[in-house]
Amino acid sequence: MRNIVVGMFVAALLATPAAAQPAPPRAPPTLPPIAVGDPGPTGVRIDKDGVFANFFPAKASGKRPAILLFGGSEGGLAAGDGGPIKALTAEGFDVLYLCYFGCPGTPPQLVAVPLETFVRALAFLRAQPGVDARRIAVVGGSKGGEAALLVATRDSRLKAVVVAMPSSVAWPGIANSLSMQPSWTEGGAPVPYLPYAFAAYAKAGIFGLYDQALPTLGQHPDAAIPVERIAGPILLVCGEADHLWPSCAMADQIAERLKANGRRAPTILRYKDAGHAVFGPPVSGPHDWLASLGGSADGNNAARADSWPKVVAFLRARLRP
Repeated sequence: MRNIVVGMFVAALLATPAAAQPAPPRAPPTLPPIAVGDPGPTGVRIDKDGVFANFFPAKASGKRPAILLFGGSEGGLAAGDGGPIKALTAEGFDVLYLCYFGCPGTPPQLVAVPLETFVRALAFLRAQPGVDARRIAVVGGSKGGEAALLVATRDSRLKAVVVAMPSSVAWPGIANSLSMQPSWTEGGAPVPYLPYAFAAYAKAGIFGLYDQALPTLGQHPDAAIPVERIAGPILLVCGEADHLWPSCAMADQIAERLKANGRRAPTILRYKDAGHAVFGPPVSGPHDWLASLGGSADGNNAARADSWPKVVAFLRARLRP
């Protein structure tokens, strides 16, 4: 989904510094409007019991596996069944494409998003008559991948977790302000986060906010996502040329934490000439926009062409009856 990649880029440009850190070079501009797209003829709008989403049932008969899918810091919902949605439903997976901020009944910005939002979405999926409640996975990218790992640490029933452009820690929220705020809450309390290294912004830009913060994790150990609590297998997809945040380095941190806790290693698909647009089905036609956040356009598209069949195979294997 092109808007997911661009949305993450725009939102990251507005990442908020801690008050104790150096002031930004200038006040951030206003975030762009969040789109709330119609699901189109293949989907159904869901707005009930605290769940705002577009639901796309597969055409396969019988009880089907299902995927809870969410985007990144662009918020809202992309229109229609583009990107991975159509590709996943074609494989026989029901897909619930969840909005966790920027929609009716959700926070207006990516700040203090209740993790209970995802719990309710999983409960909705499990209650659908066509869904096999024992065969559900979560799939997310970038900030959505951060959420996917946090959710999976809290639900041992999930059979698989796919995270693209992963984060090994919880980061601050993204808003039209310069105050440091949590991305997530649980039970009304903030989920601990790793503060940005805002002093690195002048030299290293957006990437530096994240990359230079990681060495300070020892001062904020509660910010690390306890991936060892995840019951199901994990697949991570990253681009080594990611210009937004160091997703491959954080994928390695996830693997190291799992190993240190005696847990099964994740599957990591990493691509040298790909960046923050590494994930999703390959793009046909013009795709220069894929290079906007690192790597070349062709490198990102080649990574998609290689990784997407592997993602599908992973989900098939983990969600088989």
